[in-house]
Amino acid sequence: MLDTIGLNKIEDLVAHLPASVRFRKPLAIQPGRSEYDILDYFKARGNENAAAGGNGYACFLGAGVYNHYRPVLVDTVVSRSEFLTSYTPYQAEISQGTLTAIFEFQSMICQLTGMDVANASMYDASTAVPEAAMMAIRATGRSHILTARSVHPEYREVLRTYTQHQGIPLGEFGYDAESGLLDVEDLSRRITKDTAAVILQTPNFFGLVENVKQAAAIAHDNGALLVVVFSEAVSLGLLEPPRNADIVAGELQSFALPPSYGGPFAGVIACKEKLMRQIPGRLAGETKDANGNRAFCLTLATREQHIRREKATSNICTNQALIALMATVFLAIYGKEGLRELAVQNLSKAHYLAGKLKPRFSGPFFNEFVAQADAKTVAEINAALEAKKIIGGLALEKFYPEITNTMLLCCTEMSKKTQMDQVAEAFA
Repeated sequence: MLDTIGLNKIEDLVAHLPASVRFRKPLAIQPGRSEYDILDYFKARGNENAAAGGNGYACFLGAGVYNHYRPVLVDTVVSRSEFLTSYTPYQAEISQGTLTAIFEFQSMICQLTGMDVANASMYDASTAVPEAAMMAIRATGRSHILTARSVHPEYREVLRTYTQHQGIPLGEFGYDAESGLLDVEDLSRRITKDTAAVILQTPNFFGLVENVKQAAAIAHDNGALLVVVFSEAVSLGLLEPPRNADIVAGELQSFALPPSYGGPFAGVIACKEKLMRQIPGRLAGETKDANGNRAFCLTLATREQHIRREKATSNICTNQALIALMATVFLAIYGKEGLRELAVQNLSKAHYLAGKLKPRFSGPFFNEFVAQADAKTVAEINAALEAKKIIGGLALEKFYPEITNTMLLCCTEMSKKTQMDQVAEAFA
């Protein structure tokens, strides 16, 4: 091979790389180890991970990534070679299956969110939120964004990254210290004639269900758009769709996407029809072929690669086609009644555990809630739970210094009564 391409030694293949990034020592593997010995070694190291649902570990950690059951049929479908490809297939004449799946995905998201239009998916919710903010700025001609502090802290960090270099003022309004719900008076004080969008999350980061209608009235009375965010998609099986919003941005990880060390996930943006031309990414649409048969095609693509750079609505250059397909298969398996039943299970189990603990907030919650720790610290509780092969909750003080010694706990259909009882015991 070296003779053919005109090189003298193997090292010449990487000569173009800086010396600082080259691996110059041999791999830390004992000599004489066979391939299957090495595979066994790495499998054993992998089994040391406290995987949710694996290795006997129970999980009560949520905070934007949730431990839900994944039907085996999901992987059966998405592993087919027609879908599992490194190429993003959009030529209508050869990709009817992919385009049909995306069209179904968009239709299901519209049903769940109460919106008129949904795109073909985003990278994740953390990028969908700032894209929704950019939509609002283009649509209103205003420049100010107002976000609830109860929106996922990491979503707000990504939003800050988007806005700070574009000179877009980013403000925040608080939450009520007792209920944990958005502070309506604070929102009313901070919204201005320059506010393009009010962004809130429901269920919010504390797991509490917000009053979307009330927030929509304040935003619309001041000429701003309302962006509603969700991170726990299963809640849409039970809660009223946020149809009072103008834009909905969210995360579909709960729909059969494994936690998998934080990705890849699938975000989504949906909106009212009047904002359709401002939506980033892609839209698959229904049409007819030359013979008059039902067919699908890429209807709208607002990215830089398709249209003049200054008219592009986003630098998002792709969508999570395969990951969105997982969510589509999940929804097709469960259906309307199944998704509602799943949501009721989540709700019931979370309220069972909350009944044994001391909730920090009084607002209504879905499958997450903030528990106050009194007798022990959060670190001590989580250490005790880990010893019982249980992954505990998130210490909220990291993101909200004013909420001391509290833990954000999540219950899903995977939570068992005996495990929830053990969590309650660890608090005692």
